[in-house]
Amino acid sequence: MKTVLLTGGAGFMGSNVVSYLHRRYPDYRIVVLDLLTYAGNLRSIPEEIRKDDRFTFWYGSIKNSQLVDSLVAESDVVVHMAAESHVARSIFDNSVCFDTNVIGTQVVANAILKYRRKVDRLVHVSTSEVYGTAVRTPMDESHPLDALTPYAAAKLGAERLVYSYWATYEIPAVILRPFNNCGPCQHLEKVIPRFITSAILNEPITIHGDGSHTRDWVYVDDFAAAVDKAMHVPLDRIAGEAINVGTGRETSVLDIATSVVELVPGTTSTVSHVRNRPGQVRRHVSSTDRARELLGWEATTDFTEALRRTVDWYRKNRDWWEPMLWMRSIPIMSQDGTKEFY
Repeated sequence: MKTVLLTGGAGFMGSNVVSYLHRRYPDYRIVVLDLLTYAGNLRSIPEEIRKDDRFTFWYGSIKNSQLVDSLVAESDVVVHMAAESHVARSIFDNSVCFDTNVIGTQVVANAILKYRRKVDRLVHVSTSEVYGTAVRTPMDESHPLDALTPYAAAKLGAERLVYSYWATYEIPAVILRPFNNCGPCQHLEKVIPRFITSAILNEPITIHGDGSHTRDWVYVDDFAAAVDKAMHVPLDRIAGEAINVGTGRETSVLDIATSVVELVPGTTSTVSHVRNRPGQVRRHVSSTDRARELLGWEATTDFTEALRRTVDWYRKNRDWWEPMLWMRSIPIMSQDGTKEFY
């Protein structure tokens, strides 16, 4: 029986990975460590999993080295997802972002180093935001790393720290760089849930800039499958590697807004535009070659189907998201001193 520790396992991506692994591996123990900040929600983990003897939840911070050490010491695999993950919030309060994402990752990496004879591997979840705007497409793993926001810079620092521990100490680590994810249980601060809930509530759908900026969207179940692969393929194939998790296809934010209006029955929402967000990435589209070669993974859910499933989940689960409506927007002070909400 393997024990898998997931940091940030009550967040959007984490809770979906928990559900995926619990469903796929009935003989695995799953341990979640989460501080349950505004973005963490135990209700994102299905009740039947929370009540299962194979599941254990620990409330706490990844910066608590004593707690992290004790959990890593009992784990075979560590999937590190705990992070401050919102671009606008990182502009609003960059200190919390760096503290959690960089210092927290150092605590996790030190624990892996301490118990490297026990731990089979560390799967560190980074982000495609470390690339900044595409200078060539598709963006492969050798693309320049040009983080444009405090969030992206903190995640870049965290993944390079993990890489340095692999290079210096030979900890058993692999880095995943997921492109934008969508699916159930995503916080309303993120663009697709914000669009969907606005449409359900018949509110204007607000777009930063002209909406022409593009992203590569991965359905969160496909991301969980990539984590599964990173946990189980031979370690010597992937140790020290950074691997994109994307589809190789891009969709503009304006097209997403238009599609959401079409998918929500009876909505009267219209699209409106506000000034572009500082540090905006213009274009993102992933190369899929390395994931296919090293993990044997590729996305199986196209974006049209992913968006349809996501809309359907939010329509059926208003009790999950209505309490967080007040957190959909973040105030940011622009360079000219104007306060705007993003």
